[in-house]
Amino acid sequence: MKGSIEKIPGSVTAPKGFKASGVHCGVKTRGTGKGSDKGPGKKDVALVASDRVASVAGTFTSNQVVAAPVLVSLERARGDHGRAVVLNSGNANACTGAQGMADAEAMTEQVALALDIPVEHTMVCSTGRIGLPLPMDVVRRGIDDALNCLSDSRGAAADAAAAIMTSDTTAKEFAVEVKGPDGLTGRIGGIAKGAGMIEPRMRSTLDLPHGGLHATMLCVITTDFSVAPDILKRALRSSIGQSFNCITVDGDMSTNDTVLVLANGASDTPSVVDLDGEWGRLFLEGLDAVTLGLAKMIVSDGEGITKVVTLKVEGARNDEEADAVARAVGNSSLVKTSWCGGDPNWGRIMDAIGYAQAKIIESLIDIGYVAPGGEEPIWATLGGIDSGSSFESQKEITTLPEFEIWIRLGVGQGKATLYAADLTEGYVEFNLGE
Repeated sequence: MKGSIEKIPGSVTAPKGFKASGVHCGVKTRGTGKGSDKGPGKKDVALVASDRVASVAGTFTSNQVVAAPVLVSLERARGDHGRAVVLNSGNANACTGAQGMADAEAMTEQVALALDIPVEHTMVCSTGRIGLPLPMDVVRRGIDDALNCLSDSRGAAADAAAAIMTSDTTAKEFAVEVKGPDGLTGRIGGIAKGAGMIEPRMRSTLDLPHGGLHATMLCVITTDFSVAPDILKRALRSSIGQSFNCITVDGDMSTNDTVLVLANGASDTPSVVDLDGEWGRLFLEGLDAVTLGLAKMIVSDGEGITKVVTLKVEGARNDEEADAVARAVGNSSLVKTSWCGGDPNWGRIMDAIGYAQAKIIESLIDIGYVAPGGEEPIWATLGGIDSGSSFESQKEITTLPEFEIWIRLGVGQGKATLYAADLTEGYVEFNLGE
């Protein structure tokens, strides 16, 4: 089946049957630290809601310290259906005990009552400083304002994207239109936030067992495709594996990482009941475009970064070991600072490869630098030793704001891709605290 995926303006209100809003209530004026702007008027409560019952799927942090909103939303996302997501920035509602759980539940109850929907169909996300109780007086007022401002306009979606920002410098929105050969179209759109405390390794509700500073990765995705709940959960798990779970800014996993998807079936496209079917493949391709687009925006907006580096590892014994090598390199402070300086110091990369939890044979390792759009790297090492290529030609690439590093291990068929960032004085200064 032939079809097309086209990027379109907007985000969570681009699909039919969804409304959103973003308002200022004052969470960020309550001593929530850098990135939360204590000036007046910065939006800090968002709402995304479907006009009809939707299938729901979610993935959540695998950190063993888990914020209250994650615990609430995780249980709701285990179910088949959802209608609304309420979000706040400026306060993570993490490490807040029984009161934090009560506050997270109260946020969903307020939304459910106003929209006349089951509370089980309402989820909650929070991002901000860890360890502070939510100022529920202003949060309740903010939720009321967000309910009154719900709209299906592009501006309302942009307000929601702005309201979930903390240390982000730009709002993150992405939407696509998926067209089949019969001319039928469905849409998928999302908003996300994240700039620091970024190395999500989220797990789907299909995988999860029952039972610092202010940064996190949050994402809400909407679609007017009709997707069976179990299929939507499988699709999200697959899509996260090639996007959000393949990024790192600083190697720190948040207590609050969450991705939620609502699929309300408001388009005329055929129901997706099988990801191997024609429309299933098109839907997954569109979902992948949205999640990867948003994930790359997060890396590009990392705290203090000046370089975005795509690490491509191949030739590992398996994909898991390839991923381990990519993360060892992408999270090495020595490697990341060399990227900041535009220094093609492949020795630091080789060192990180060597301590990764993977089978490594030094004499088989190749490391190369690739400029954007390049098809063949300048190999810095071949067979574990200096290739003899020009240092200046390598440096020309590593001084670019974006480039790729290819690593060939030569011991198997495993491969992985990781989107990483450099480490700068700006990141250190920002995270020194108040």
